[in-house]
Amino acid sequence: MLHGGPGASHDYLLPQMLHLATTRRVVLYDQRGGGRSRTDNASPITWRTHVDDLIAVRAELSLDDAPTVGYSWGAMLALLQAAHAGAGDPVPDKLALMSPAPLSRAWRDSFEAEFARRSGLPAITGMRDALAASGLRERDADGYRQRAFELSVAAYFADPVRARDLTPFRVVGKVQQSVWSSLGNFDLVPRLAAIRSRGTRALIVHGRQDPIPLASSEAAAAALDATLVVLEDCGHVPYVERPDALFAALADFLGAP
Repeated sequence: MLHGGPGASHDYLLPQMLHLATTRRVVLYDQRGGGRSRTDNASPITWRTHVDDLIAVRAELSLDDAPTVGYSWGAMLALLQAAHAGAGDPVPDKLALMSPAPLSRAWRDSFEAEFARRSGLPAITGMRDALAASGLRERDADGYRQRAFELSVAAYFADPVRARDLTPFRVVGKVQQSVWSSLGNFDLVPRLAAIRSRGTRALIVHGRQDPIPLASSEAAAAALDATLVVLEDCGHVPYVERPDALFAALADFLGAP
């Protein structure tokens, strides 16, 4: 299972995504530069760094063609690894891609503009104002930080009120910037046919109200000949917003544990 970011850690997928661990072995790791994989090495971390790390993790743990579940940037990382795989590199037999990150620079620009627009809507700014006036920071510093984090990601949700009881996480900004910069003026879609040609099956799950354009996932599904499940009344966080529908789709795709 590959977490989002880049520059984050796997913790925020928990406890919800541990639902998969009730029936199968789930392997998670913190990608280089974030969480418990933070580093003082000054060398830039690029998309290729993450791909090489993923190949090494799969080889070290003898995962071979084990299915990969990727979320957000983690879904894009799974596609980058599979699309650029060499003849001897391990490639999953199944890719389950949840809320994939935008697969081109143009779609990323659209996402950033939409996220900024939503962040300024009265539904979210009103909750921020209420938190600032609540006195929670003085009464309960930890509770204040928790709520401030939830409001910082509320624009990802179809209904920002649902941004509750989340596991906070930190994104290391220089890692995030370094990875996205290394992609340049990217468009991953044309490379996805290489994944299909190797026999990898794919599932894409995308919330109808995700600030990431649905068109990005639709193009990926067409290129991969993948099953596309569009969840209604759902933004970017289906494991919180629509867990039953998400896990039903994953169980059907992944098959017997």
